[in-house]
Amino acid sequence: MKILVLGSGGREHALVWKLRRSASAEKIWCAPGNGGIANDAECVALNLSDVQATADLAEKLGADLTIAGPELPLVLGVEDEFARRGLMLLGPTKKAAQLEGSKIFAKQFMQRHGIPTAALYGVFESASDAQAAARSARRPLVIKADGLCAGKGVLVTSSAEEAGEFIERAMTRGEFGDAGRKILLEEGLAGEELSYIILTDGKNFLPMAPTRDHKRAYDGDQGPNTGGMGAYSTDEILPPELERKIVATVVRPTLAGLVADGMPYRGFLYFGLMLTPQGPKVLEYNCRLGDPETQAIMLRADFDLAEACARAAKGDLRGFEAKWKPGASAYVVIASEGYPVNPVTGIPIHGLDDAARVPGAVIFHAGTRRQDSAYYTSGGRVLGVGAIGQQLDQACKACYDSISMIHIEGAFHRSDIGRAQVRAGLAASKGPHR
Repeated sequence: MKILVLGSGGREHALVWKLRRSASAEKIWCAPGNGGIANDAECVALNLSDVQATADLAEKLGADLTIAGPELPLVLGVEDEFARRGLMLLGPTKKAAQLEGSKIFAKQFMQRHGIPTAALYGVFESASDAQAAARSARRPLVIKADGLCAGKGVLVTSSAEEAGEFIERAMTRGEFGDAGRKILLEEGLAGEELSYIILTDGKNFLPMAPTRDHKRAYDGDQGPNTGGMGAYSTDEILPPELERKIVATVVRPTLAGLVADGMPYRGFLYFGLMLTPQGPKVLEYNCRLGDPETQAIMLRADFDLAEACARAAKGDLRGFEAKWKPGASAYVVIASEGYPVNPVTGIPIHGLDDAARVPGAVIFHAGTRRQDSAYYTSGGRVLGVGAIGQQLDQACKACYDSISMIHIEGAFHRSDIGRAQVRAGLAASKGPHR
């Protein structure tokens, strides 16, 4: 197969990296790609918000399969345009992509189909009404901008002042544009988060390796929400009984609801879950793979990704088995100074060759550009380092050993990705054995 990957981030680099190892992949393009992806695929210029130009490109290249990485082209209807032309794209229709494109749509979908989620306090189009509701709501409170905000349109707070400021920014100052004109308020849930992602043909599905993301900018889950500062994957975070419950109460009702609502779904579907004392509840849907979860997942994947994606796009995953490397994987993001609000770009990146020589480490580029033989920052999340290990602590150590070789003026990264899970595992191992 000749495959076109849409996107330019670390998620797309990980996809390209894994697709290159697929026996069924003959040629890989990435549009628009980035400085690092250019080492693994042919990068082609593209405006991802232009769905017609995207379909034109796939036709011109003769791509047998196009895989949509980010959510924007899906929300804008790129799958519908491909289907109209008889081109094969892995990703949901514009209607189904509203699960991510509109938090209000997703909440109403969950309520309609009995999918466990946080209680809704209200949907608001007036800043004054939202402010009044926020003042009287129980704490902690979750405030969500309705539309796409690159992971930055959600606030979890117990502070009335902080809630009021967020509503002001979204609805009065318009910092999120049209995405923040409507907001919803819902209860804050307690528990551990889990990213559960599937690849589905609309009926059958392959569960991806379980992952846990770190959204806050700084160590100890401090600072603002970001698109994600790192992730890890280990089977220990998803016991079989818990997975059966997630499938029974969340995954299958979601797939059945999509069919019932006339939104057949082919592609990756991301369930952002909170594991509460009452059971798993859905925090959000994403209509694509997560970033940075994809990087941790692809490191553990032990199957032909190109074949799996093609079969899902064709509507027949029956009999396909996704195999996973045992042990664990970790991935740590390096972000530009000022991220996530106002990242500094154009800064030289040093030490990549040395970092790549650390045993087990793999570097995935996100916001980078290449000029001659040098790399420079071009976005907020610059790049990240992933690794696998027999144990999570081994994977984390390889990541941080590699990161210590990389130098970008003003950049920062979290130093605790996966470390809490390691500590929890060590504490459990010292307890009584039953």
